[in-house]
Amino acid sequence: MSRLNILMITTHDINPHLGTYAGVWPGAEQSVTPHLDRLAAEGIRFDSAFAAAPVCAPSRSAMMTGCYPTSIGTMHMRTRAVPPADVRLLPEIFRAAGYYTTNRFFTDYQIAVPAVAFDDISPTAHWRGRAEGQPFFAQFHGMRTHESQIYLDDEAFAEATKDVRDDQRHDPAEMMIPPYYPDTPEFRKSWARYLDLITQMDIETGQLLAELEEDGLVDETLVVFVSDHGLGMPRAKRWATESGLREPLIMRCPGVIEAGTVEESIVSLVDLAPTLLTAAGIAVPEVMQGTPLLGSAARPRYVFGGRDRMDEQEDTVRTVRDERFRYIRNYHPDRSGMQHHEYADAMSTWHEFRRLLFEEADQLARGEVPDRLTPLQRSIVAAARPEEELYDVLADPHEEVNLAGNPAFREDLVRLSGALDEWQRELGDLGMIPEPELIESWRPGGQQRVTAAPDIEVSDGRARISCATPGALLGWIPVSEAAGPTPHVQENPDPWTTMLGVDPDRRPWRLCDGSVPVDEPILVKAWRLGYASSAEVEVHL
Repeated sequence: MSRLNILMITTHDINPHLGTYAGVWPGAEQSVTPHLDRLAAEGIRFDSAFAAAPVCAPSRSAMMTGCYPTSIGTMHMRTRAVPPADVRLLPEIFRAAGYYTTNRFFTDYQIAVPAVAFDDISPTAHWRGRAEGQPFFAQFHGMRTHESQIYLDDEAFAEATKDVRDDQRHDPAEMMIPPYYPDTPEFRKSWARYLDLITQMDIETGQLLAELEEDGLVDETLVVFVSDHGLGMPRAKRWATESGLREPLIMRCPGVIEAGTVEESIVSLVDLAPTLLTAAGIAVPEVMQGTPLLGSAARPRYVFGGRDRMDEQEDTVRTVRDERFRYIRNYHPDRSGMQHHEYADAMSTWHEFRRLLFEEADQLARGEVPDRLTPLQRSIVAAARPEEELYDVLADPHEEVNLAGNPAFREDLVRLSGALDEWQRELGDLGMIPEPELIESWRPGGQQRVTAAPDIEVSDGRARISCATPGALLGWIPVSEAAGPTPHVQENPDPWTTMLGVDPDRRPWRLCDGSVPVDEPILVKAWRLGYASSAEVEVHL
């Protein structure tokens, strides 16, 4: 059998609100997701999968490196990290192994992506662009379920969900709202829209799966579906809670995965990179901290997560989960879990919490007992929070009762707290370093380090290429292609593209293993994650 293809489908901001998770995740029975339900029935469904961080870019960095964000510096939301030299991005490894690598069209890994990582990174990237017989690693990331889509105006929302039939739409009056949310019209509307967006995303995922079937590639492709973190509402996205970190994770590969398999053990999205490499028969780099999920490998006893700075919100939270409990440590208990956030506070669900809290202040001014929020809901917007939290998630899936002060659970509290301490010591926790100090260590004096220019020796019609910068990747391109009529180098990329880490050099660089034939002039260049790319060197016979 030829090497397995990898089709990785990711979405934004959802918990396991898919029909296949009915009875596993609260509220999943409301979902309308026939395509993903079928995918799960044909493969394996992971019932307890967790992100490493409750926000997109740090979580995605874990998926793409196989390393916890706190160990490589990618934990602050919106940063530009300089990871250790041996850290590699997953597409780089696949491309070096001969795979055709594509991304349509979203990176946002907290690290600038080298131009040699993907064969095609564009809005039209597809596995169909590969050479005949070449295996592929194809990423498709949709924005359909991103939190911003919940709050569109009516016309824009109708367009965003244009493929959802009337009989598939969710009635706000029938929604089951989690107890940590106020049962108001605004929350009901937002919850119904959230589920409608998931249905639209399911339809679009079904279209991709149909293309795979049309191409006759189902039997030789490992399909992965996953979200990056929890839903885009308060106490989920940006919170290191169950609803912030619990993920849908589904895989299918006929002949490798038995149809209808259910994995109940806890797993982490840090495990994805080593899982995909192992399935493809590619050696897993020692730096990766995850565990392959397919086969008989033992599952870890604990999975870990945390949140750090979220844009202008300064906070530090760490959490550990075992099969039963979630332990949360708040390093700044004097700060609200719902600090002001310029972007999120414009969303109606955030505004709804603020509005109700303001009304409670008016009630106090009138000498009344505040009753707009329950104690659980009020804790979300409270000015402070406990230093430690412990929840029996099996008995209390919505994390309503904090057991940290309950003597009956003291042993579990100490065990989980100790496991968290040991994890931080073993892997290192760069979130404990003040961010200005960390940035100074990466970019002394505010200056980005530059990858050394490649060293080249030409003999016998081949160029032997090396680079003095540890961890550097090498690439080459014929001069005739680099200087074509459309060189594809953006001199002033837009700020959003820069934040996503997309290399402005969009020329079709080939990845170099250290030696390339030189039958015409070529350009050679080097990249090191977190550094500026090297100068280009022209090579002639």
